[in-house]
Amino acid sequence: MLETLKTIDEKAFLFLNAHHSAFFDQVMWLLSDKFFWVPLYLWFLWILYKQYPRHYWTVILSVILLIVISDQLCNLSKESFMRFRPSQDPRIGAMAHIVRGYRGGMYGFYSGHSSNAFAVAIFIITVASRNRKYVIPVALLYAILTAYSRVYLGVHYPGDILTGAIIGALLGLGIACAHGKLRERYLTPLHIPDSHL
Repeated sequence: MLETLKTIDEKAFLFLNAHHSAFFDQVMWLLSDKFFWVPLYLWFLWILYKQYPRHYWTVILSVILLIVISDQLCNLSKESFMRFRPSQDPRIGAMAHIVRGYRGGMYGFYSGHSSNAFAVAIFIITVASRNRKYVIPVALLYAILTAYSRVYLGVHYPGDILTGAIIGALLGLGIACAHGKLRERYLTPLHIPDSHL
């Protein structure tokens, strides 16, 4: 079963990675760069500030915690499973389309870019999209483009991306829910009915 899934994953990678051009090489290189998304991150932070001006520090701490957990789980997974990235795989590497000679680290299961992007996207959708529905497509598009760019660049299999997206989304949802519960319990003033005054 695992070998069948691995074969499907490799074939899907070769199909997706084979569709490239000089123009999209540059586009995907940018989309994969965290610094390219800094303006979007600042916009996300501004939205969170507008949503929670009194408890903004709790949101920032939640985001930091989210990224740290996402990163550490990803690193633990890579060292535990030790699955070669396609760019580093002796069988697949020669067939992979590589951009600017970038091959990443040795192991790639699962994608940290995908996990972090979906964690941030689902977190902000959960905590800040109630009155700002436009946040949903923007956040999801950011996560999807970031994740796909890693397959395009030849450094992750689709399975790495999908696993990272699922774990990141669960982390984003979990931290967002925990933040909401803690804020309601410890930071929201108790409502005292007028009849008790």
